[in-house]
Amino acid sequence: MNFALTLLNWFRENGRDLPWRQTHDPYAIWLSEIILQQTQVKQGWEYWERFMHRWPTVEALAEATEDEVLREWQGLGYYSRARNLHFAAKQIVALGHFPNTLEEIKQLKGVGDYTAAAIGSIAFGLPAAVVDGNVYRVLARHFGIDTPINTTEGKKLFQSLAQSLLPSSEHSDISPSSFLLSRSSFLVPPSSEYNQAIMDFGALQCTPVSPNCSVCPLMESCEALRSNRVKELPVKLKTLKIRERHLIYIYVRCNGHTAIHRRGSGDIWQGLWEPWLVDEVPAGAVILRRHVKHVLTHRILYADFYLWEVEERPSLPPEYIWIPESDIDHYALPRLIENLLDYQEL
Repeated sequence: MNFALTLLNWFRENGRDLPWRQTHDPYAIWLSEIILQQTQVKQGWEYWERFMHRWPTVEALAEATEDEVLREWQGLGYYSRARNLHFAAKQIVALGHFPNTLEEIKQLKGVGDYTAAAIGSIAFGLPAAVVDGNVYRVLARHFGIDTPINTTEGKKLFQSLAQSLLPSSEHSDISPSSFLLSRSSFLVPPSSEYNQAIMDFGALQCTPVSPNCSVCPLMESCEALRSNRVKELPVKLKTLKIRERHLIYIYVRCNGHTAIHRRGSGDIWQGLWEPWLVDEVPAGAVILRRHVKHVLTHRILYADFYLWEVEERPSLPPEYIWIPESDIDHYALPRLIENLLDYQEL
C-alpha cells in the first residue's frame, strides 16, 4: 500500500484531536509550534490555551512586555523561545500580515526549517515536508536508513526523502475531497494532513521505546522490522558533552523584602530573575537545601539554598533590586528557583 495513504488512513482513525488543528489561523498555529519545540504536547497544550486567552491576536502579543511573556512562559524552560516569540510577534505586526511563504516565515525569529514547514503547510497548505524527531524515526525504520540523523548528510537525505513522499492534491491515489477531517469543519490540504499524520504516527505508534509493531499498518513494508533493527534506528551520533555546575543562592530577608536580579545574556536563563548568587556564604546564613539537582540539555546543575535574615540591607552588587517578598510571583523565575522558593521552611 502507498506509504502516504497508509499514514493518512491511520491518522483519520488515531490522530490527536488538538485545538490548534481546528483552525487555519496562522497565529494560533505558529504559537503552538513554538511552544511544542522541546515540549511534550500534554504540557504545551495548557500553555497554548493560556497564551491564546491572554493574547488572542499577534497584535496583542506584540504589545506585551518581555517580562509579561517570560512570566507566562515560566515553567516551560528554554526561555529563548519566549523571547524569540515576542520578537517575532513584533516582526509580524511591522510586516502588516502573517508571512505566507516559506522564505518569509523563516525570517521570523526562532523559526527554522522544520517550524517553517509546519506553519506553512498547516496554515497555508504549502507543499513543504516537516522533519522532526518523530519523522526521522518513522522514515529511518520504515526504509532501513542507518545514516546518522545529526549529520549534514543525514539531514539532507531525510529532508529529500520526506519531501518526495509528500502527497499533493493531484496524487493519483488520494482525492482532494478525502481531506475533510471528521473533527473539523474545513478542508485540510494534503501536505498539512500528511505532515500531521507522520508526526502523530511517530509520537503514538512508532514510538522511541517499545513500539507496538504487531499492530502497525506499515509492518509488511517496514525494513527495520524485517531485519530486526527497530531498536537500532534511527542512528544518532553522540556529540553532546554534559557538564556539571554548582550554584549557591542566598535568599536575603530584610523587613519583609528580598533581593533579586535579572540574569544577563550569554548564560542560562537569560532575562529571568534569581536571588543573590554568591561564591561564599555570608556568616549567619542558614542552609535550607543542599545539592538540589536540576538537569538541563547541556549541563547538570547542583544548587545550595540558604536563608539569611538581617535587620539592615547588606551591600549587594548594583544590579540587585529589593522587592516585597509577596511580589516575587510577579517576576519570571527559572524552574529551579521556583522549586527552591517553594521550600516549606522559607
